[in-house]
Amino acid sequence: MKVLHAMAGAPVGGAENIFLEDVLALDDAGVSQAVLTRANNDFRLAQFRARGIATVTAGFSSLWRWPTSAALGRLSRSFDPDIAQYWMGRAGTYARRGRAVNVGWYGGYYQPSRFANCDYHVGLTKDIVRHIIEKGVPKERTALIHTYAEYKLAEPVSRAELATPQDAPVLLSLARLHWKKGLDVLLKAAARVPGVYVWIAGDGPLRDELQKLAHELGVASRVRFLGWRDDRFRLLAACDVCVFPSRYEPFGTVTVDAWASGKPLIAADAQGPAAYVLNEVNGMLVPKDDVGALTSAINNVLEKPALRESIVAGGRAAYEAGFTKAAFQRNSLAFYERILEERKIRA
Repeated sequence: MKVLHAMAGAPVGGAENIFLEDVLALDDAGVSQAVLTRANNDFRLAQFRARGIATVTAGFSSLWRWPTSAALGRLSRSFDPDIAQYWMGRAGTYARRGRAVNVGWYGGYYQPSRFANCDYHVGLTKDIVRHIIEKGVPKERTALIHTYAEYKLAEPVSRAELATPQDAPVLLSLARLHWKKGLDVLLKAAARVPGVYVWIAGDGPLRDELQKLAHELGVASRVRFLGWRDDRFRLLAACDVCVFPSRYEPFGTVTVDAWASGKPLIAADAQGPAAYVLNEVNGMLVPKDDVGALTSAINNVLEKPALRESIVAGGRAAYEAGFTKAAFQRNSLAFYERILEERKIRA
C-alpha cells in the first residue's frame, strides 16, 4: 500500500502535529508514503526524511497555484500512490483525479466543496463526520479516524529552568495564543488561585496582549510564556494540571495528551472537548468564558486527591479505549484497505 500525503499547514499547530505523528505511525505500520508539504517547519521535514519518506516542498499558494500543482504531479508520477490524502481545505483544492483514491482529511468544520475531487472524507471527530454528512457527502463515503497520543516516559522539564518553585502547583496550557483558545480566561482564573503557576506553551498573535493582561491581573510573576515547544510530553510530565479553556475547538489533541500522560484535565465545553470529556469522570468540564467555574475546577482538582485520581483513571481508560497509536493504525489500515477494495470492485 502506497499513500501520498499533501498538507499545506502553518509552521506550527495542532493539526500540523497530528499530520506529523499520523504519518510516522503509518510508517511504523509498514505503509510506504510520500509527502508534499510546505518548507515552513524544519522539525517536521527532518522527521520525515530521517525515516526515508520521500518529502517534497511546495508553496500551496492560493493565488499562484501552478508550482504546487506541478510539484504534486511530479511526485504522483514518481511515487504512483494507491491513495492520495489531502490534509485540510487548502491542500484539498489541489486534489486531482487519477489512479489513486483521493481522501480528504477534516480537522475542523470545512466545506466539502474544498475536497471536490476527493472520493472519501475522513473526520477527526464524530461531530465533524456528522457535519460532513449534513453537507451532502454520502455516509458510506465518510470515516471517523481519531488522532492518538503515544505516551513517552519523558524526563520532566526542569522547573528551575522555568523559574518555577518545586512545590508550586503548575497549570499547563498547550495552545496557540489566539482568542479562540480562551487563555485570557485562564489568566483571570489563575489570579484567583494564590500560589499557582501557569505555563503557556504556544505562539500566536496575542502574546503581547496576554502578557499585558497578566501584568494587569498581578500574576505576571507566576506566568511563563514558553513559545512553541516540540517537547510537550516533558512539560506534561512536570505539570500538575492540564488546562484547556478553548472557546472554539473542533477536537483538541490536548485532551488525548493529558489522558495519555496521566494528568488531570480541565476543559471548557467547546464543541470538540464537550463530545469526549465527561465531567468528573475523565476530566473536569466547565462552561466557556466562565472564570468562576474554571477557578472552582482548578481548586477542586488541586485540593481533592480522590477527585484528581478518579479523573486521571477515567482519562486513562478513555485513552486506552480509542486513542492509542495501535487503535489509530488499526483503524487507518482498515479504512485504506476498504476503499482500495471498493475501487477494485468498481473497476
